[in-house]
Amino acid sequence: MPDSVSRMHEAQGSEPLKSIAEAAEALAVTQRTLRFYEDKGLISPQRVGTMRAYSKREMGRMQLILRGKRLGFSIREIGEFLSLYDQDPDQVVQASLMLEATRHRLSELRHQRDAIDQTIAELESIEAMSRHHLERRGG
Repeated sequence: MPDSVSRMHEAQGSEPLKSIAEAAEALAVTQRTLRFYEDKGLISPQRVGTMRAYSKREMGRMQLILRGKRLGFSIREIGEFLSLYDQDPDQVVQASLMLEATRHRLSELRHQRDAIDQTIAELESIEAMSRHHLERRGG
């Protein structure tokens, strides 16, 4: 394996490449996760023989993918952001789409927070009534 990694580094000259194991470790994901996003067409690691080789660009794309997932965006939405980034050098269209998607996601999260706050208030009320009932009954 070390020989293969050396060949990957030599194949690209100055740009350091990472093996799938190195990329997975650096991104704190599994190798399966990297293969999943490759299957979805969101990343395209280079090949050195049969090995996947992750460039700085692919590592950056993976960081964007992982951030998008953390923020609750779908794979389809993340794919749109990434494709626009490649097509729009000034990122105007990408920024507009991101703004719209971010506003939508914020609205969803605010509604969820309101629903959670309402549920918490109701549960606290039930808890207080139950506690009061038990205290009156000597329980």
